[in-house]
Amino acid sequence: MANTPSAKKAARKIARRTEVNRSRRSRVRTFLRKFDDAIASGDATAAATAFKAAEPELMRAVTKGVLHKNTASRKVSRLAAQLSKLSA
Repeated sequence: MANTPSAKKAARKIARRTEVNRSRRSRVRTFLRKFDDAIASGDATAAATAFKAAEPELMRAVTKGVLHKNTASRKVSRLAAQLSKLSA
């Protein structure tokens, strides 16, 4: 357990950041799940709409430090590939 005042404050800050990051990560996963559901149903227009919503959410997670830039780019690329495969 933290003993010094600065260590106690750091522990409080970490707890707050963890909560924020957890909610952001959950939000991203929700958008990805909506896209997966649209792909599974075979509805190209719903999938396109879900993709347009999920992509900025992934990039926002990058700017907030929840995801690495390359990870988000890889995920967006794979989503776009799934969408084009469904549309074709």
